[in-house]
Amino acid sequence: MSASLAKLENLTGHKFADLSILERAVTHRSWAFENMPGANDEEIRAAENESLEFLGDSVLGLAIAEQVFRSNPRLSEGDLTLMKHHLVSTVTLAKIAGEMGIGQYIRVGRGEEKTGGRKKQALLANTLEAVIGAIFVDSGYVAARVFIGRIFAGELKNATPKSSLDYKTMLQERL
Repeated sequence: MSASLAKLENLTGHKFADLSILERAVTHRSWAFENMPGANDEEIRAAENESLEFLGDSVLGLAIAEQVFRSNPRLSEGDLTLMKHHLVSTVTLAKIAGEMGIGQYIRVGRGEEKTGGRKKQALLANTLEAVIGAIFVDSGYVAARVFIGRIFAGELKNATPKSSLDYKTMLQERL
């Protein structure tokens, strides 16, 4: 196990039964293309994090919806939706990933590295979703929910329907 992966595992607070899942979670497609010459599309997909990101997005959405619902049982569906959308947004995910320092663990290709990929909001958000997906695959929903609850604690505490409004939503409501 690489020292970097061990540090990331400690950062997540989750002990992986299969550390290769975490390694895949932080492997960007650009790294896989550059470091797996001659690999076909299926082999690339098996090494990079996009499918874990897809899964993590769904797990995150469920865990946040559950937490927002349990914490605010009297709010309307519309208000709960506003809060959920804000909490699972790219901006919020990138903020949390940045605070955790996830960028330093992402395996990216040379081109992505040169363009500041480790600091890009979308890449940080996607990698955090992939890490959530990796925890889910490794140990199930409860472990993923615990991780999400811990890293989103501050955001969840401060979330309100009014704090969750964005300009697009405000324009849509006005119209």
